[in-house]
Amino acid sequence: MTGGLVVEDAFRCEEETHLTVMKTSLFFPGDGFAVYDSKGQLAFRVDSYGPDARDTGEVVLMDPHGRCLLTVRRKRPSLHQRWEGFYGEGTDGQKPIFSVRRSSIIGNTGVTVEVYGSPGEEYHIEGSFAQRSCTIFNADREPVAEIRRKVDASTNVVLGKDVFSLCVKPGFDGAFAMGLVLVLDRITGDADAADVAEREDAVPNAGSDG
Repeated sequence: MTGGLVVEDAFRCEEETHLTVMKTSLFFPGDGFAVYDSKGQLAFRVDSYGPDARDTGEVVLMDPHGRCLLTVRRKRPSLHQRWEGFYGEGTDGQKPIFSVRRSSIIGNTGVTVEVYGSPGEEYHIEGSFAQRSCTIFNADREPVAEIRRKVDASTNVVLGKDVFSLCVKPGFDGAFAMGLVLVLDRITGDADAADVAEREDAVPNAGSDG
């Protein structure tokens, strides 16, 4: 399979690679992550910055030693919830290397990824990230990465949504795939927060019955 955008050659997968992604805090949407390889070694990390982190519109993917690999940042204003990715810390004046946006603002019909400076390189993400069941396809409709619920190998029990699997196909960059996961988490977290606020406004005393 031909590869796509490469954040760093060291993260391009030579074979199908299964990563385990864990939320490091369970209290706030879009919080930190720790990503482990099949040997249980830390591969990537995303630090948590507390309950207001979501409002900054920026998330940084780091290697295990804290070196910034990729920054994803919300583009404002944006009708389609567009996010842009930058190499490293994404300093002022730096050009983005890719953008991610909802394919439609009416309903959840998928997400489109456009790579800048590489004509024809585009990806489509289909499925439900909220349910941890979605696939990233390249322009030829080949799957390059998949997000799935994590199953405990010893008990065969499906784990909670705060622990899930990221399967990266040969030739694709694991750091790029994880950057797309961060955007999906933010988009989903924003939608969840809006949905909760709407329900709370509609039923102000929900849950008071015990």
